[in-house]
Amino acid sequence: MARQAKKPARSSGATEAGLFLDMLAAERGAGANTLDAYARDLDDLADWLAGKGIAIKDASTENLRGYLSALATQGFKASSVARRLSAVRQFYRFLYAEGRRGDDPAAVIEGPKRGRTLPKVLTIAEVDGLIEAARVGIDEAGKSPAQRLRAARLYCLLEIVYATGLRVSELVALPTSAARRDQRMLVIRGKGGKERLVPLNDAARKAMADYLALRDEAVDDAGKKTDSKWLFPSFGEAGHLSRQHFARDLKTLAAGCGISGERISPHVLRHAFASHLLHNGADLRVVQTLLGHADISTTQIYTHVLEDRLKSLVRDLHPLADRAKP
Repeated sequence: MARQAKKPARSSGATEAGLFLDMLAAERGAGANTLDAYARDLDDLADWLAGKGIAIKDASTENLRGYLSALATQGFKASSVARRLSAVRQFYRFLYAEGRRGDDPAAVIEGPKRGRTLPKVLTIAEVDGLIEAARVGIDEAGKSPAQRLRAARLYCLLEIVYATGLRVSELVALPTSAARRDQRMLVIRGKGGKERLVPLNDAARKAMADYLALRDEAVDDAGKKTDSKWLFPSFGEAGHLSRQHFARDLKTLAAGCGISGERISPHVLRHAFASHLLHNGADLRVVQTLLGHADISTTQIYTHVLEDRLKSLVRDLHPLADRAKP
């Protein structure tokens, strides 16, 4: 059962905040984590305003600017302040649209200036090295069946994430049925319950089949075979491999390949999938669809890859590119 988002508990403005969260869940398909984040942000704003004797629904533009300034004074990063401002803007836009306020006090507030943060990206050679190291690790001499299964699981995870660009939460929660059918597409239910199709290449499909064959052969301490609806089962509360477990295994593998822990994570492999596609000529809109981004602006963090590619195209293909400057 999905965990319910914590809604603002204070009486002043609680009704408005609760209605706003209900709208996000019903109309935009916001997940539990998103609702929790918005609820915490509105609680924090309500706390700050209450200290000045102001209800959250009655805040003015100057009150909101004061709150954002207080966050900056407390040492919040520009990205964190911008995220809080996004929640505040959407909340007051909702109140205005619903006729609960006659104005929108957040509409004219500018966000903090943020530097352009580029995603961490591994080279194609580095990703290839990781995948090869994981593959070789399956058949290393002296490994027990359980160790071989864990190695095959890691190799399978790597092949899938680099072939599809799945979010790590989507990856670890794949059903067993994803590998039992000889299919070239996966149906993924992503953020907000939205479904998308992602293609599987031959390497990923073979890795899934080989891993599942080993998994089907394995038995537990009681001599029973694994029977789980999850492709990557575990004994944890969720019933499937956790994101943290995959991240730890990935860092261990990367260390053996000479890649520092700061440069590697499951999300970095998702970045590598997108960046390498764009570098090799994929359309930004196609990458947006594959990644499951609702807004193209989210995918545009990869435009630095396109910029580099366009520069090289002009340099290599322009008929006058080699002409010396006067």
